[in-house]
Amino acid sequence: MHTCTFNEAKRLVRELVEAKGFPNDESALTQKLLWAFVELGEAADAYKKGEDWSIICEELIDVIFYILDFIGLVEKTQGTEIDVDKLFLEKWRKNMNRPNQYGQRRDIKVREG
Repeated sequence: MHTCTFNEAKRLVRELVEAKGFPNDESALTQKLLWAFVELGEAADAYKKGEDWSIICEELIDVIFYILDFIGLVEKTQGTEIDVDKLFLEKWRKNMNRPNQYGQRRDIKVREG
């Protein structure tokens, strides 16, 4: 079985976009993010309806496709290179160093007066 890094997946998604004629210029950046949200909503809806895990996970993979497409399009249109594997590991390490259940609870401050 072949494993795939985020950077390889980004390249494969960009190859798909070009081969299938999907929007591929700077004006499509917002659209890519919005479609990621749509796919996330479809995953939530499938979960809510009790769909099979494979269907839910396929919708989540669609989210990843759009995110990687967005990053690849940023690279193409902005002339930069984004190492997704490195970013993922840096963010993972940062989160591992945070306290347990960070961001899960907020103390509500009561204003007096």
